[in-house]
Amino acid sequence: MSRNLCCKLFEQFTIGSTEQSAASMQTACSGNFWTPYDKLDHPKHNASARQGASQYGPCRRRMSTKRRGTLDRNIRAYGVTSNGVTSNIPAHNGAASQSVDPQLVSMLQQVANGTLQAETAARHLREFGAGYQQVKDFAQVDTWRAARTGFPEVIWGPGKSAGQIAEIMSRLAETEAAVVVTRVTPQVYQQVHALLPDVHYSALAKVLSLKTPGKRKQERLPGTVAVLSAGTADESVAEECRVIADYMGCYTFKLPDVSVDGLHRVLHNLPAVRAADVIVVVSGTDGALPSVVAGLVDTPVVAVPTSVGYGAALQGITPLLSALVSSSPGVSVVNIDNGFGAAMVAARILRTASKLRRIALEAQR
Repeated sequence: MSRNLCCKLFEQFTIGSTEQSAASMQTACSGNFWTPYDKLDHPKHNASARQGASQYGPCRRRMSTKRRGTLDRNIRAYGVTSNGVTSNIPAHNGAASQSVDPQLVSMLQQVANGTLQAETAARHLREFGAGYQQVKDFAQVDTWRAARTGFPEVIWGPGKSAGQIAEIMSRLAETEAAVVVTRVTPQVYQQVHALLPDVHYSALAKVLSLKTPGKRKQERLPGTVAVLSAGTADESVAEECRVIADYMGCYTFKLPDVSVDGLHRVLHNLPAVRAADVIVVVSGTDGALPSVVAGLVDTPVVAVPTSVGYGAALQGITPLLSALVSSSPGVSVVNIDNGFGAAMVAARILRTASKLRRIALEAQR
């Protein structure tokens, strides 16, 4: 969509209500959204499908009854379109989605109030349609990450200057309620704080965050995540996991310093551990704790090997291999010191459980 057309659309749509304007804007922009499709099912390659295109896209005629029923339930339950993307992104057939994106509503309200110029809004709209935003000459932030995966983009701190981190955080803050950066040293935090005074820093987790008032907050997920750590030296990784899981909408609690050489500490708190819906176990040295915990509970266990331990621990290789060959079946394993990855696994488990619950409730109606 050209800049002039964007401006004309803004001038035309802001005459009516902002919700109607946003819905119309989404329809007008739908042609700029790229959607993957099965090449064999596309009308260009399948003449029979050309006549059967409908709200489910060009593969409607070839879709089985079972799959079509699943799509119907998904659309009714939580607004998923035929391409698997939540309904705040227009479907690939150009039709307006069922819900209106709050970002477009807010943008149109600003244009109507005179606080945002039409030219600036047109640029934002063009970037919104592209699915990413350019940050000078060093980054392209993913503005569709939350819509595709349910969780916003998280910034990796190492290797970036304080200026680059500040620029990326500022750009993501335009669309996200909270922006998070991992593995930030205290020195880099001080430099970023000088550029963005509103940032918050967790020294133990080495996580930098910036909250944006007025933006749509991350959905709170049902269930609880327990974060167990074998020793005090593992606390930095455990706290990273807890902080990230909290930002991703999980309710969390920690149980520190419960290594297997004092197993009674785990057994004493076993009722609380069993009450959790996902358990993350952070352990270095021999890496035995995840296997022990997994043998005591009936919930998913995510093992996080750490680089803590004497020489033969091989900077986390030994606990990593220990978790991979666990005699307790079903233990998931992430990379060494990867508290962030464990938090994302836990959040995805809870999010999937939430989806299944919605579908089950919808089926009962």
